[in-house]
Amino acid sequence: MSKVGLFYGTDTGNTERVADMIKDKIGADLVEVHDIASASVADFGKYDKIILGQPTWYYGELQSSWDDFWEDFKTIDFTDKTVACFGLGDQADYSEYFLDAMGMMHDIAVENGAAPAGYWPTAGYEFDESKAVTDDNEFFVGLAIDEDQQPEKTAERIDVWVDQIKEEMGL
Repeated sequence: MSKVGLFYGTDTGNTERVADMIKDKIGADLVEVHDIASASVADFGKYDKIILGQPTWYYGELQSSWDDFWEDFKTIDFTDKTVACFGLGDQADYSEYFLDAMGMMHDIAVENGAAPAGYWPTAGYEFDESKAVTDDNEFFVGLAIDEDQQPEKTAERIDVWVDQIKEEMGL
């Protein structure tokens, strides 16, 4: 069975903690975790199943390590790769930008050939706008985590989502 490449960026440690929870739920033997701060474009070529994660900062901004890597990220060929995303955000204090960074990350991967996986229902969240929702507003383009307003839901959301992506990715 092929390995899954999980790429994340974090400033506070929350996204790293979520990435570790996802890795543990999938199985540490199946997932290789990469902090985007030390990743390269070549690292993405090692995997046909990829998980991407980052928080949205302030008014829809990328996490700092992803921001530094962004121009390189735009050059990655995701053809024949299945990509699932997860994002962290604050749906109350940044309601107009909830999970925007995840949406931007997803869109580039899909534009560059990725088959998306792991769409997540918007039900149970209260926000005004997001670049991370599908056109029908029924789904986020990946797992939505809010450690500020709903930390008690994180573990269960990860459990359900990982079961979903394992099926969608054939793991």
